[in-house]
Order: sequence, then structure tokens, then C-alpha cells
Amino acid sequence: MATLFRALLVLLALTDLFVNILSLGIGINYGQIANNLPSPSQVAVLVTSLNISRVKLYDADPNVLSAFSSSNVDFVIGLGNEYLQKMTDPKQAQTWIEQHVQPYLPQTKITCITVGNEILSGNDTQLMAYLLPAMQTMHEALVNLGLSKQVYVTTAHSLAILGNSFPPSSGTFRQDLAERIQPILSFHSQTNSPFLINAYPFFAYKDNPGQVSLEYVLFQPNPGFTDPNTNLNYDNMLYAQIDAVYSAMKAMGHTDVRVKISETGWPSKGDPNEVGATPQNAQLYNGNLLRRIAQQQGTPAKSSVPIDVYVFALFNENQKPGPASERNYGLFYPNGTPVYNVGLQGSTPHMDGLLGSPPHMEYSASKKNALSIYTLLLFSLVSVIMLERWRIYRN
Repeated sequence: MATLFRALLVLLALTDLFVNILSLGIGINYGQIANNLPSPSQVAVLVTSLNISRVKLYDADPNVLSAFSSSNVDFVIGLGNEYLQKMTDPKQAQTWIEQHVQPYLPQTKITCITVGNEILSGNDTQLMAYLLPAMQTMHEALVNLGLSKQVYVTTAHSLAILGNSFPPSSGTFRQDLAERIQPILSFHSQTNSPFLINAYPFFAYKDNPGQVSLEYVLFQPNPGFTDPNTNLNYDNMLYAQIDAVYSAMKAMGHTDVRVKISETGWPSKGDPNEVGATPQNAQLYNGNLLRRIAQQQGTPAKSSVPIDVYVFALFNENQKPGPASERNYGLFYPNGTPVYNVGLQGSTPHMDGLLGSPPHMEYSASKKNALSIYTLLLFSLVSVIMLERWRIYRN
């Protein structure tokens, strides 16, 4: 403990490193399917204390948008699947923007509206038919209101829209979805908006732990594999998934649309059959991913384009349906303490003094058993990066 504490103090004293870590542009998904979460105003203090610069919502919660007023946090807001049919009507689309976007600008930085979530990988063909028209109508409403330069429109897809993903250079979209995806790609090209993917290497490992290497999905050292068509080496699954999407878009004639990861993460707990859902693996996945972000890495096929990721999720959500893993993707418990053990216990006044006084938060966590919320948040997000840099510094 003493050694770790001294290491952290030295690292924090290296101002350039500290600033570099805080300027990563980390994106986080802020889900609210729970009955025990802190208030939006408390969450705003936590998020801005860390310089987390991007937050993604699944709705347009007015309480959240108001709480983040003047925070300089970029917001992605969501339009639920149930709204798609209505949003094909230009009048309703414009009314929605006037009610859910305009009142918060420019104090709250809303930069994106996601229209629906994982529509094309579902079974509702009627929703699929509404998706692109709703996206187009929302964009046109933004144009009419003079907001299209600051707010773009997109939608998020599951990787299930891929018909083939291995090797990455052979990535293709499903044939039955091609006629729907092609015009969506054209929309992105015309509006300069990104193609969003929800990517979870955890699912591939859980479903086939005997064939999928744990080191490969957790960004741990491993030989990886070489794509026989490009001779590019892949040492982690997420990058291979991203490049498979780029290949699928290229096969449809589009090399002008950027892929962004709207969700990725790893659960800290799961049902007995959910192999790999542990705090240790979750910490490795998210910690190693943050290290890659700090290095501004691109994928093997897009080495000059840093990966753009929204981590899932900020909090555990105790009312999410489905297997236990669905309720355990959070980096933090609702009381603000980190889910993963970062090796820091007890109260450390000197560290609090070094970082400045933490913001006042009305959480129930015991002061005797936890650091300040500010410090816990900071070190849970960057501890892996900092410890690695400490080893380099020491040697």
C-alpha cells in the first residue's frame, strides 16, 4: 500500500502525464435503468471532476441536460425505438427538437442525436422501414432550425448486422440487410456523420471460451493473428471488429464514413454460465482499453485514426432485465465507489490535498472505508495507465 501510494504521488507530480490522462476525451454511457442512482446534479459533479468530456444518454432526460448546463461535456442524446414512426413526420420531428434540444443549447453541449438503437439486428421489419426516414427527417428539422452544423444524426448498430467478420479484411454486412444499410451509409456520407457500433468482445468469449483467447479479448499480451489478405496483425478482438465494419462499408463503396464505438465494456459479475464476468477481467478490459486510448492508437487498417469509444457504463443498473451481467457493467456502484478493486483503501488526506478539495457529495458510503468520491473516480479510471507509466518511470 505504501509503495503504491508513493508511486501515485510521483506520477501525479508529473504534470504533463496527469494532464495527458485527463485529456483523453473519454466517452461514457450514462444509463438510468435503476432505482438507486445518484441525482443528475451529483453525477454532473462526478463526471466534470474527472474531465470526462463526452456522455451518451439513451433518452433526452431534461434533468440530466439541465444538470450539465455550462459543463463543457458533449452530449449524445437518444430517441427511443418507440418514437421512430412519429419522427418520420417532419412536423413531429421539428417539435421534438424544439422541446428536447433547443431549450438546452448552448449551455448544454448537445452534439448528436441517435435515432433508435440496434434496429437492424432486431426482428421488427416495420421499425427497420422507419429507421432511415426518421433519421432523414430529424436531420432536415435540424437544418430548418439552423442546428445541423452543431448536432448530427446517426443510429447505433449491433455487430449482428455483419454477415462475416473474419478475417477483418473480408468483413461484409448481412445480405438481407444490404438494401437497408446502403442508403444509411449514403446518409452518413452526405451529412458527415459517423457509423456507430456496439461492440462487446465479452460475448464472443462467453459463448466460446474454449476457442477464444482471454488474453486476445482483454488486450493482454498475445501473439494475435495475421489477416492473410492484408498481412496486418491483430492482438485484440475489438480492433478486428472495427476493421471488419470498415471492410463491410468499403464493400458497399464507402470509404468516407468513420466508425465509432457507441458501446463497449465488460461485466464485473454474471450468472454461472456467463464465463469471464469477473471484476478482474472487467478491470483489465476497461483499463487496457483506456491505455490504448491514451496512446491514441488506431486499428491496424486505420492506424492514423484514433479509436473513438464510449465505455459502457457509468453505473451498475439494478433494474435492467436479462442475465446478471446486464446489471453489472458499471464502473461504479450507485454510491459512487468503484466496482473494481484498485488497491486503495482507507483515508489518505495527503492525496486529497494534492488533488484539491473534493466536491461535496451526499453519498452513503462510509468515509472510513472509502477515499473521497473525486479521488476514487480518478484512480478507478486511470489506475492501470498510471501504474504502467510508474513502472516505466522507475526503470
